[in-house]
Amino acid sequence: MTVPPPEREPATQADLDAVAAQLGRTPRGTRAVAHRCPCGLPDVVETTPRLADGTPFPTLFYLTCPRATAACSRLESAGLMKEMAERLAADPELAEQYRAAHEDYLARRDKIGQVPEIEGVSAGGMPGRVKCLHVHLAHSLAVGPGVNPFGDETAELIAPWWSDGPCVTS
Repeated sequence: MTVPPPEREPATQADLDAVAAQLGRTPRGTRAVAHRCPCGLPDVVETTPRLADGTPFPTLFYLTCPRATAACSRLESAGLMKEMAERLAADPELAEQYRAAHEDYLARRDKIGQVPEIEGVSAGGMPGRVKCLHVHLAHSLAVGPGVNPFGDETAELIAPWWSDGPCVTS
């Protein structure tokens, strides 16, 4: 398992407004900014494991930047998840790194709150398949490189998504 998460920066009203503009809707369950884009806006938020209405929410790290989201979607459409899944099945070392990423995700979420309905369920298909590059990128950005191999790879492939400046304006 990896190092405990750093103290997260609480989301300000300006952050929540930016995230709402990024998503096109009011964000749910946001508890902190988990990563800031080089432009200064949040691009990953950390959410509560249970939403205010009681719904379990397994996605701890939520990618909000529409440019990064679109770039992940393009990679998914191009078949990258299938290629990653093939590598996962063929490479025991990669499979172990991915399992460790799954355990890291669960441990971080459990430190915030335990929700029995989603116990053992992380996100993005972990640990047995690759299902969502958005969640892997969000995990990688939130905790830093070296934890989620597919998140790190996705970050390298889509950089620099921020180069045109802020994705939304206030």
